[in-house]
Amino acid sequence: MPMPRKTKIIVAGIGGVGGYFGGLLAKRYSNDIDVQVIFFARHENLKEIRLNGLQVINGKGTITAIPFLATDNPEEIGKADLILICTKSYDLEAVIHQLKPCVSEETIILPLLNGVDGPERIRKMLPTTNVLEGCVYIVSKLIRPGTVENTGNVETLYFGQPGNNNHEMLSIEKIIKDAGIDALLSEQISEIVWEKFIFISPTATATSYFNTNIAKTIEANKETLLQLIKEVKNIAIALGLSVNESIIPNTMAKLTSLPNGVTSSMHRDFMAGKTHTELETLTGYVVRTAQQLGVPAPTYKKLYHQLKEKILSP
Repeated sequence: MPMPRKTKIIVAGIGGVGGYFGGLLAKRYSNDIDVQVIFFARHENLKEIRLNGLQVINGKGTITAIPFLATDNPEEIGKADLILICTKSYDLEAVIHQLKPCVSEETIILPLLNGVDGPERIRKMLPTTNVLEGCVYIVSKLIRPGTVENTGNVETLYFGQPGNNNHEMLSIEKIIKDAGIDALLSEQISEIVWEKFIFISPTATATSYFNTNIAKTIEANKETLLQLIKEVKNIAIALGLSVNESIIPNTMAKLTSLPNGVTSSMHRDFMAGKTHTELETLTGYVVRTAQQLGVPAPTYKKLYHQLKEKILSP
């Protein structure tokens, strides 16, 4: 009788999100007879993981995670059951193209990116593949090659398909939860993803535009931040999504509860002088969608065009 095949999970992008959640998965399923966790990484990060494993730091201490395989070569991996996409949104198409050899008819892809357009972009490249929706709440980053640190007080992962919690997704939820991850499978995943977007898009846009961390942005430019939240909320409503009536005060409460000095990842990219940022996913997407729907978004439009000029003329 043939041996049962292991569940093969690829974590693509071993940064703040992929490194933290991937690290917990790799630690839990190290030498497991049923699950293999594979890191798809690159450059110095990959070298360090191969040498010493991935160091994962949080309030409880430090763990060392040793994946079944760490590689930048998809040919070494074979077909995967689940692929977690945890790259920056501007790398999405490139990583999907690289991982095509790992995708079969049974493969499930779960993007855990900032923004709401990830699943649609993946389906354009892989129209027959099962692509879920998902998002995470976490304050973590790659502080040096091979080391990820979580400095926040929330580390939650949401995923699912609207109206469809089947056996496969329940199995995925169990695998993730058994790794000590606060995971929730939901049929209302679109609303959850947009709730996160209403939190992160205005924050990334405002912190990048004013070049200040979240606390200082609230202190000095609260009205602009509130206007951005109102505009993206109106777009969600125009798309037919159910939006909590308290979304604006709830979003502000989340922002004010963050540790002092925290900023958005997009702002960090702007501060580093990077030409590749998540501007198109987090800000430009709102401007384009507002135009398509005929919903006013003047604050987004103003800040988007000025941030775009900043990239073009640093």
